[in-house]
Amino acid sequence: MRLVTWNINSVRARLAHVDHFIQTHDPDVICLQETKVTDNEFPLKAFTKQGFEHYAIAGQKSYNGVAIFSKLPFETLESPIWCDKDDKRHVAVQFKDGTELHNFYVPAGGDVPDPELNDKFAHKLAFMKQMTAWFSDKKAESNKLILVGDLNVAPLENDVWSHKQLLKIVSHTPIEVDHLNEVMKSHDWIDAMRHFIPESERLYSWWSYRSKDWKKTNKGRRLDHVWVTPALKETLQHMLIDLEARDREKPSDHAPVIVDFALPL
Repeated sequence: MRLVTWNINSVRARLAHVDHFIQTHDPDVICLQETKVTDNEFPLKAFTKQGFEHYAIAGQKSYNGVAIFSKLPFETLESPIWCDKDDKRHVAVQFKDGTELHNFYVPAGGDVPDPELNDKFAHKLAFMKQMTAWFSDKKAESNKLILVGDLNVAPLENDVWSHKQLLKIVSHTPIEVDHLNEVMKSHDWIDAMRHFIPESERLYSWWSYRSKDWKKTNKGRRLDHVWVTPALKETLQHMLIDLEARDREKPSDHAPVIVDFALPL
């Protein structure tokens, strides 16, 4: 199974990018975040005509939105109302072999890393706390779970272009990293990207639009993640961040993350 997670930053604006990616990489499962479209206006035909007959979407106008498209059959699972806000940040499915796939878009958190001064930052921390509690309740050694998405936290020093300069910047502050680490502990999650690329090496998936030459300056952050529970560790085969997608005309500021699994789906 080839899986991709991609913050597409408006699926309707980047359908040509999605089409090119499918033709180039032939994924089996596509997880999107920031689709920015209501369910009734989602461009489903663009996916179904390419073999993605199974889908689960949760969208709203102009903001947020998550979706899973698959060539493999699945059952859509019920999602909680996170932080009492029905803002379309989670969708989950279960494949025939029992493997669950959870696609998240964690709140970005605004610009001020203080929950007392910034409601958006408080929401982000509360969201991660609820993720921790929810997955802790589900924890079982036999669980086969995959968690993907734009988690909006770059937890490791080499997940950002400058650890020292970004310590007070939202996405890499110590309190956010601590909260994300608690989510990881909630089900002994394994960082699938770092399973292939050691923590000593720089690894980014997002580059700001503000940089005129993102490749030259390379001031990136790893905001996009793929995690697996221990029961799926041995199924991990390969990982790639598709930098070519970030370099296309009018791209998303996120690059797609591809992970191959040896799963009997």
